[in-house]
Amino acid sequence: MKNKMAAVVAGLMVFAVAVTGCSRNESTGTTAAPETAETKAAETKVPETETSGSDEASADDTAILVVSFGTSFNDSREATIGAVEEAISEANPGYEVRRAFTSQIIIDKLKERDGLEIDNVTQALDRAVADGVKNLVVQPTHLMDGLEYMDVVDELAEYEEDFDSVSIGEPLLTSDEDFQAVAEAITEDTKGSDDGETAIVFMGHGTEAESNQVYAKMQEVLAAGGHENYYIGTVEAEPTLEDVIAALKEKGIYKKVVLQPLMVVAGDHANNDMAGGEEDSWKTALEAEGYDVECVIKGLGELPAIRSIYVEHTRAALEGLSK
Repeated sequence: MKNKMAAVVAGLMVFAVAVTGCSRNESTGTTAAPETAETKAAETKVPETETSGSDEASADDTAILVVSFGTSFNDSREATIGAVEEAISEANPGYEVRRAFTSQIIIDKLKERDGLEIDNVTQALDRAVADGVKNLVVQPTHLMDGLEYMDVVDELAEYEEDFDSVSIGEPLLTSDEDFQAVAEAITEDTKGSDDGETAIVFMGHGTEAESNQVYAKMQEVLAAGGHENYYIGTVEAEPTLEDVIAALKEKGIYKKVVLQPLMVVAGDHANNDMAGGEEDSWKTALEAEGYDVECVIKGLGELPAIRSIYVEHTRAALEGLSK
């Protein structure tokens, strides 16, 4: 087990280089309707059947923990994180799929506002130990192996003595095949807007970690695929909104801009930083440049093709459990 976990962490460190109009959804401070099935998602067990996982890690002693940053936007959470979890569960019948969020702020808000209790990573790992889980697969829904993803890796390493075997799945954008699949998914979903006079701009979060280069690489993959009217920018890193605006002006052919988040969930950044009416939102800034702006509040997790990537990464992690 120690060797397995060390290999996982080492491998990740080596690889680190490697969505209508602009109406806003329910604001973060608005009281949401009580949730139904999703409220119990973290504790729901699916029926046990035969599976094709590890030879020794059978479904009755193995759990899959899906770790997400989280969101307080209930509709988006169900359509993205919930949909990813459901896809993973359907692809692995017999395995229990659990949930954890990394944002304690969101966890606390959901508990206070909606009475919804969701484990953080430490709580989820402690619960798995207490429940007698022997083999654990952790599948993060992060976009890249950035700081939060590596925090999950580090915390998981502290529990190596508590499980017979642990395996962690890769984030969304890992292999060249992942980049190609994501590029195909987002261009297929937005092809109706690609009319030669419209720029399709995706807003990513951005990170100070080296893995921020995934945004530049995605731009290169899009360009190489002939998607010359697609642009990638970030809220908190590079490329910046200013970089995107400069590129649009240089092209000089666009009358309209479609804005969509390059994030698994369409939460606060999508509703406020991207589509908000404030002076510093992307929508406002682009309108000030003379563009007609359409905002699509749609997280990547809503796309079946994106969910399939997470399913595949989970399958690989299951196969990576110690024999």
